[in-house]
Amino acid sequence: MTTSPKRPGGDSLGRLEEMRAAYERLRAERIRAEGEVERLGRELDQARARAREAFGTDDEAELQRLIEAAMSENAKRVEDFEAILGEVETRLRQLGSEP
Repeated sequence: MTTSPKRPGGDSLGRLEEMRAAYERLRAERIRAEGEVERLGRELDQARARAREAFGTDDEAELQRLIEAAMSENAKRVEDFEAILGEVETRLRQLGSEP
């Protein structure tokens, strides 16, 4: 009884088919990623244009400075308002205690 010799490259064909499937999957993933990069690039450009229109700049450091300045101004205005309310309460109490 003779045994047939193992066909050279038979295993290689199976491996090649597996690699082809992996290649196709990676290719599709790359195409999706490239589309996502393009979409995100457009969104970034639009956001920068809106920032320039609204704040006069699209520089991140300058925008951060503007945000911090606005937050500081907000805190000051809240303190000022609180002080005014305290004065109004004091005056109302004085009016209520007058005969």
